[in-house]
Amino acid sequence: MTVLDDRPETAAPAPRRRPNRLLALLRNSWRQLTSMRTALILLFLLAVAAIPGSVLPQRGISPEKVNEYFTDHPDLAPRLDRIGAFEVFGSVWFSAIYLLLFTSLIGCITPRLRDHFRALRSRPPAAPKRLDRLPQHTVLAVPAGGVAAIAEVLRKRRWRVEVRGDEVSAEKGYLKETGNLLFHTSLIAVLIGVALGSWYGWSGNRLLVAGADNAFCNTRQQYAEAKLGPRVDSAELPGFCLRLDDFQARFLASGQPEFFKATVTVDGPDEATRSADFSVNSPLRLNGASVYLLGHGYAPVIRYTDRFGRSQTSTTPFLTTGDTGLTSEGLAAFPDANVDPRTGERAPGLQMAFSGLYLPTAPQQAPFARSEYPTERNPALNLVAYRGNLGLDAGIPGSIYQLDQRQVRTGKVKEVGTKLLRMGETWTLDDGTTVEFLGTQRYVTLSVRHDPGSTLLLVSCGFLLVGLMGSLFGRRRRVFFRVSPADPTEGSPTGGSSLVEAGGLPRTDYPGFADEFAQLVAAVSGDDRAAERAGTGRDGSDRAGAREGTE
Repeated sequence: MTVLDDRPETAAPAPRRRPNRLLALLRNSWRQLTSMRTALILLFLLAVAAIPGSVLPQRGISPEKVNEYFTDHPDLAPRLDRIGAFEVFGSVWFSAIYLLLFTSLIGCITPRLRDHFRALRSRPPAAPKRLDRLPQHTVLAVPAGGVAAIAEVLRKRRWRVEVRGDEVSAEKGYLKETGNLLFHTSLIAVLIGVALGSWYGWSGNRLLVAGADNAFCNTRQQYAEAKLGPRVDSAELPGFCLRLDDFQARFLASGQPEFFKATVTVDGPDEATRSADFSVNSPLRLNGASVYLLGHGYAPVIRYTDRFGRSQTSTTPFLTTGDTGLTSEGLAAFPDANVDPRTGERAPGLQMAFSGLYLPTAPQQAPFARSEYPTERNPALNLVAYRGNLGLDAGIPGSIYQLDQRQVRTGKVKEVGTKLLRMGETWTLDDGTTVEFLGTQRYVTLSVRHDPGSTLLLVSCGFLLVGLMGSLFGRRRRVFFRVSPADPTEGSPTGGSSLVEAGGLPRTDYPGFADEFAQLVAAVSGDDRAAERAGTGRDGSDRAGAREGTE
């Protein structure tokens, strides 16, 4: 038997759309990235990632120390090099953290800026129905002028006021969120300034000795240490030359520095030769670059006369050892000494070098190991003479301020004597050659820098501090006033006439809101007793933790 189904036909249900998993994953990832928690984690990771750049030598700053690290740690150094430990601030992982932090801050701040702008343009909300349930509440007599008078008092105290019939709503404290957003926006600007300085900035250090023969020009080859950003071409460095003419220093009785000033001659392709002065806190500005004075010292002038009667003069800077008396040590090398003028050949092992300790103010008696004052009151030069193969012809890079101790240990260089020389004295060595201490020249240590993001950094840090102060000390709060008929029951505070019911609500943690509310009520009513009544909440205490769901 066939059963007929006479029920009306219905349309088949539409297939449910399957959610786009990729789109959902991207949406959730973006929400996680732009959360404040993620931004704080990335900021912490950025600080941790910068630690290797401070602990380990970096190629862009000191390639010599990187080579020394490879020599001292032959097994560990290649592994660190593979992860970019010697170029931390240009590595992929540091750049990734930097860009993620930048993106996170922008994604976090943008919607908050939009919401805050809307809140600034919106009106204060209407008063809740039950003002007595707010943390601060009181009842007072209607002031002369009524609602208009209340609104005028609030406006004079810089509250945002909205009048709705017999109600007055007022709000204050947007500075907190404004400061918070200004702080984070300034932090983004700081990151941009750091990036500009890293990409388009450059810097170099140079030691400059006084004298017409020791001019320095702004080329990468003439820097002792140079660091150029990845977007900087060394051929595009601004052209200028400097010559140190004079250096003045003044010290306290204890030897502490009081005043430094360097006088230089500046020569550039686009300007006439001129003289300029600069000091520690007043750098010299040249074609977008700033020349800073970092340090100073003495360069002893030593003349050596070899066995053939040929004289050579060395003016080598001696580096300070770090004491207040400017005790300095250095090396005067004469690799071309003792060359026979007839044959042009030198007997093997006849190169000369003098390792010395210079004392601007030497003690009156031994030991002569430390200067007593940084100015030249009793200058003395304690020299140690070395003769042999200095190793300068091997093409191995080395320091010009220290003797290669490997040559000493292998016996290729031997010590031939020690002598303390006063200025103008001559020392005759065992082979008849002489060395004379002629005097000293002053030198300065310069740092030449160009940072296109420095102005942005300065301005951003200023706004960052202003925003931080607003975020810490701003307090968001609301107050409401409603004029209503009095309660005719016995004991009414106004004796049966109309009254004003006032309520206050702090939107953030604000322990002093009770006192501010009391002062506001007193200003509205002109009654000090009203201020006393308003100083406590409905239950006789400051109820800052009460519900704010009454809004």
